[in-house]
Amino acid sequence: MKVMVETSAHHVHVCRATLDTLFGEGYQLTNKKDLSQPGQFACFEKVTVVGPRGEMTMSILGPERPDDQVEISLTDARKLGITAPVRESGVLDGTPGCKLVGPKGEVEITQGVIAAKRHIHLDPATAEEFGLKDKQIVSTKVGVGTGRETVFGDVVVRVSPKYAPAMHVDTDESNAAGLAGTVDGEIIV
Repeated sequence: MKVMVETSAHHVHVCRATLDTLFGEGYQLTNKKDLSQPGQFACFEKVTVVGPRGEMTMSILGPERPDDQVEISLTDARKLGITAPVRESGVLDGTPGCKLVGPKGEVEITQGVIAAKRHIHLDPATAEEFGLKDKQIVSTKVGVGTGRETVFGDVVVRVSPKYAPAMHVDTDESNAAGLAGTVDGEIIV
């Protein structure tokens, strides 16, 4: 079972109210580049993420979300001084917050900072073909023949008709495995 493996760099998702505060009432995000997941895009807009020990500039991903979310690597978390738990996207209860600063204002979010759990997006047909179910935990082998072959364990499968097949790892994971760009991975059940 082969799947495309992509590196997901740190980024921010914002809700409508936060976008209004950061960029001005009624502001619309500008699509810089479509992403592998249908309807998702990297934006030209960036914000400064401020933690207790540092700050970093990060791109916003669109479209708007119901809740603000900051996805960082554990290295980023150390730089910012935030203890970011490893969580699935959208599972935000009990997570730390931070300050977001835009050109027109700033917002102190009370939760939403996570290190995204490595995951595989699958549409229902591909999941059925692979014999995989939503929330199933698998492993994925990457980097065969590169001298940095790595098996990522504890990979959560996420199934939805809104998804296209792709696995996402953060920059720490990608660097550890020596991944260059988008690579193929082998799902191991």
